[in-house]
Amino acid sequence: MTRRIAVVGAGHVGPVIARIALDAGYEVAIAASGSPAKIALIAQVVIPGAEPQWASGAVEAADIVVLAIPLHRFVTFDPGLLAGKVVVDAMNYWPAADGVLDLFRDGRHTSSEVVQRRLARSTVVKALNHIGYQDLEEARRPAGSSERSAIGVASDDSRAAKAVEEMIERIGYDPVVMDSLSAGRVLEPGGPVFGALLRRPEFKLAIGARAEASA
Repeated sequence: MTRRIAVVGAGHVGPVIARIALDAGYEVAIAASGSPAKIALIAQVVIPGAEPQWASGAVEAADIVVLAIPLHRFVTFDPGLLAGKVVVDAMNYWPAADGVLDLFRDGRHTSSEVVQRRLARSTVVKALNHIGYQDLEEARRPAGSSERSAIGVASDDSRAAKAVEEMIERIGYDPVVMDSLSAGRVLEPGGPVFGALLRRPEFKLAIGARAEASA
C-alpha cells in the first residue's frame, strides 16, 4: 500500500498535489531544485504537514514520486535520482510556455515516452497533468458522487498503473486507466480531455472518439 508520496517541484502544480495527498491521508515530502530551506516557509504556510526535504531524501523514502517540474528543467534532471521508483509524470510539453525542446520535438512519441526513456531505471505513469492546478483541489469529490471527475492514468507497466490508480481514487477522482504511455497522448495539450473536467463516462467517450478518429 502506498503510504508516502514525494512531490518534486514546488511551483504551481507541486504544492497543490502535495496538499490534496495530505488531505487523503498520505505522508508527503516536497522538494525543489535546491535546499529545503528555500521552500520551508511556503510549505509551512501553503502545505502545512508536508515535509520539505532535499530531493534525494524525499525520493528515497517515497512509495510514489510525483514529478511536477517545468519540462525544460527535466532536460538536465539527474535520472539516477529516481532509479527504482514509480514516477508520476505530471509534466506537459507546451512549446508556447517552455520553448521548443529538442528532447521532445519528435512528435511520433508522447512526452511521457520520452520521459520514460530518460528515466530508464524508473517506471513512469502519466497522470495528474491534464487538469489545471487551479481546479485540481476544488474538483475533488467523494467516491460515488455523480459530480466526480475523472483523471487519466497511462503506463506501460500494469502494476505501477494500479498503484497510481489507487492514489487517484483516494484523492477524490475516478481513474481511467490506459494500457500504454503512447495511449496517454490524449492527456497531453491538444488532447480531447486536456483542461477539461469530465465525469468518467464523458471522459471515456472523449478518448474513444479520438481513438476511432486516429484508426
